[in-house]
Amino acid sequence: MNARRTTVGWHLLLAPLTLAFALPLVWLLLSSVMSDAEINRFPPALWPDGIHLGGYRYVLGNAMFPRWFLNSLIVSTVAVASNLLFGALGGYAFARMRFGGSRLVLGLMLATMVVPFQLTMIPTFLVMKWLGLIDTLGALIVPSLVTPFAVFLFRQFFRSLPREMEEAAWIDGCSRLRVLFSIVLPLARPALATVAVLTFLTAWNDLSWPLIAINHDTQYTLQLGLTTFQGQHHTKWSAVMAGNVITVLPVLIAFLLAQKTFVQSLTSSGIKG
Repeated sequence: MNARRTTVGWHLLLAPLTLAFALPLVWLLLSSVMSDAEINRFPPALWPDGIHLGGYRYVLGNAMFPRWFLNSLIVSTVAVASNLLFGALGGYAFARMRFGGSRLVLGLMLATMVVPFQLTMIPTFLVMKWLGLIDTLGALIVPSLVTPFAVFLFRQFFRSLPREMEEAAWIDGCSRLRVLFSIVLPLARPALATVAVLTFLTAWNDLSWPLIAINHDTQYTLQLGLTTFQGQHHTKWSAVMAGNVITVLPVLIAFLLAQKTFVQSLTSSGIKG
């Protein structure tokens, strides 16, 4: 009975907070189907008089949004795939293998997580320039191929798994790579989903690095293109709102699809050292 009262109390507390966080998204969606006159009205209209899709037609037909959307999708997809592969390999090595200097390497890797991007921005730019990748999607993909967070999260999750099945596979002659891909990774779906979602969010929403590495509008990501688009079309707010909806929608879908596994991974891997 007490547990039920506690749950109801938490719901009463969280419901207003959920509504407060959802209101900007609802207002964004409603504004995207308003006319420019309704958006510019004072006081502003709280509900559209009708469904106006002029902003969406303008964005998808007269701007470079489809190209920017494709660029963001390419960068985010490659970043997710590479972080799942390299993060799992690195995390498994730190969780199950003992080699000289492993703790030192792990500590140095984790220390890079607290280094601000502003300190690594210029060295990263110089490396990308030396590789000839500036003003290409490669300049956005290469620095995000693997992150310390992905390696650390996989390591924590692998350490929480029992070793018995792996040892049985080793006795049967399986290599470490086969054990990882055939036994360990199928059990690590929560960690895989968490790394995939967080990597996708980071790559999709990144603005500062594309702003530095990309110059030509054909290589813009959606975030960078939306920023310049908003500056050039500040009076056509319906198109700006429609562009924001298109930008936010993939992020919401990705989080909703992986919500359960996301929470499960954080609760199972975050408590062990």
